[in-house]
Amino acid sequence: MKNRQERAVLWDLDGTLLDSADNHWQAWRGALAELDLDLSRENFLDTFGQRSPAILDLRFPFLEEPEKTRLLDSKRKRYRDLTEHEGLFPGAREWLERLKDSGWHQAVASSSLRNVIEPTLEKLGIASFFEAIVAGDDVIVGKPDPEVFRAAAKKLNVSPDRCVVVEDAPAGIEAARRAGMRTIGIRSAHFDLEADFLADSLLTLPPDAFDRVLFSL
Repeated sequence: MKNRQERAVLWDLDGTLLDSADNHWQAWRGALAELDLDLSRENFLDTFGQRSPAILDLRFPFLEEPEKTRLLDSKRKRYRDLTEHEGLFPGAREWLERLKDSGWHQAVASSSLRNVIEPTLEKLGIASFFEAIVAGDDVIVGKPDPEVFRAAAKKLNVSPDRCVVVEDAPAGIEAARRAGMRTIGIRSAHFDLEADFLADSLLTLPPDAFDRVLFSL
């Protein structure tokens, strides 16, 4: 049975906690160049937050499976080579600490692969803040399907209506809504997010933002 007294924050990773959008785009461009293809930044941002196979199917539906496999392998390798230059967005660590001290459960619910998420959290020194991780390879269908958020809430044993999702992408906001959760949208790349509460950055979130979203709306 879900615990209706507890409360949880489910964090997207890329573009929300982690300043990684440019590295993902550059990794895509490098991999696509191997097949004389390209991806504009606008088209990249429109799909940022979705799983890589879904992005390929949407943007390059004409590719054969061997080409898709080669591209995905190349993109993942290129991205890993770039991750040493990534860091947290300003305010991220402070919010993780504040929420933990206030008794909120926290989980990562991301489209990235587990073998990318776990070393990234360790490298940044924030792994201990999260009681659960649900990665893109843990679910059958990625965002905007709600499976990733429902799975995270289940791992935390917190009812969906007691969860606040922090996202930067339209697909993530839609997934959270379909899961029956409240949403905070961080406009790091998208300015038209249909979230319950919007902020330009984690630094501009008011101190009572999470309580306000969960209890006051």
